Amino acid sequence: MLVSALVVVLAACSGPNMKGVTTPTPETIIGKPPTPSTGDAAAGRQLFIKNGCGACHIFTPAGTTGTIGPNLDNLAAAAKVANQGTLEQFTNSSIINPTAYIAPGYPSGVMPVTYAQHLGAKGVADIVAFLVKGR
Repeated sequence: MLVSALVVVLAACSGPNMKGVTTPTPETIIGKPPTPSTGDAAAGRQLFIKNGCGACHIFTPAGTTGTIGPNLDNLAAAAKVANQGTLEQFTNSSIINPTAYIAPGYPSGVMPVTYAQHLGAKGVADIVAFLVKGR
């Protein structure tokens, strides 16, 4: 009896009614850097100055001349070399995870990894907007 029931079930599953039925297959998703939120460039400029970013970075729009960290006037070129997504994604990632890409000639671990926590998501988005669009 069990064999008969199994035959009926298998016949039903492989019959003409099953044509065109597909089974779900796993989807492979290749990770991308996080996409930053839309920020306010004017607020980002204030945060950049208030938080002393210019003590380490040259960034002409902010009037800063620090040389400890990479020159942010060359941010677009650095993003191309790093090949970690768009300029916005690269900039966002560099603030959130400063060791994700280390610019040639600079040591790892100089920028505090807790910087993004200090700024919060809105602060990071604002600084990204200033660095990318506030020129």
